[in-house]
Amino acid sequence: MSESCSQSCSSCGEECGDRKVDFSEKSHELSNIKKVIGVVSGKGGVGKSLVTSLMAVNMNRKAYKTAILDADITGPSIPKAFGIKTKATSDEQGFRPIASKTGIDVMSINLLLENDTDPVIWRGPVIAGAVKQFWTDVIWGDVDYMFVDMPPGTGDVPLTVFQSLPVDGIIIVTSPQELVSMIVSKAVKMAEMMNIPVIGLVENMSYFQCPDCDKKHEIFGKSHIEEVAQKHGIDLVAKMPINSSLAGACDKGMIELFEGDWLDQMGEALEKLETVKKESESCGCDCGCN
Repeated sequence: MSESCSQSCSSCGEECGDRKVDFSEKSHELSNIKKVIGVVSGKGGVGKSLVTSLMAVNMNRKAYKTAILDADITGPSIPKAFGIKTKATSDEQGFRPIASKTGIDVMSINLLLENDTDPVIWRGPVIAGAVKQFWTDVIWGDVDYMFVDMPPGTGDVPLTVFQSLPVDGIIIVTSPQELVSMIVSKAVKMAEMMNIPVIGLVENMSYFQCPDCDKKHEIFGKSHIEEVAQKHGIDLVAKMPINSSLAGACDKGMIELFEGDWLDQMGEALEKLETVKKESESCGCDCGCN
């Protein structure tokens, strides 16, 4: 690094080992988004969109303004869970998200397609570009918590979200199978490489609770989620059951009416994130912590 380095790598013509490239994108000028929470999974079919929806509903019930950016471009399911059929519109200022029945703002590719069943056959860079546009071109307004529903894996879109959006933390969704340890490890290591904190793990389909005897049955085998969490130093773990009523609520677009306390601790953890931020901003000391 040169002694006269200005730390402005984008305008520097020299090659050095300390070169930093800033991929961050600014949200729309009419957006004021306080917290961005990514919901990720190492593999598909574990209930990531379900957890995204329930977390948004949870924080909305606490009187926070919440929003969902559906970054799963090729497999969007958020509008279905909320029963949103209205198409998003745009004007000279930008795109407008669609509000759910209880006021949760949603933007998804399915809100822009003529038919919900139309496939999105795009290559990775185009998909990643669409996700960035959902951040930069959508007028979100004032949002306390934005949840980003990401596609499974550690490919183009998760990388784009981690680099382009100011993600405050991620929630990793898993299932009880043995291979989960490896899959979770991949997601955790990616978060570490991108310097994104892991807020907690959610094990979906963890058990089935018999409505007659109230006994819990581990349909997919014994859970190892606590061991995985301990291995990676993650304190918060939530377990969600196999629940036909919950699945039915998603299918009917009535996720906002469902009652369940499985993710309450995860919501409390998000509130603590907000508290820490406020305390830091209001700190009057001269120790440099601001």
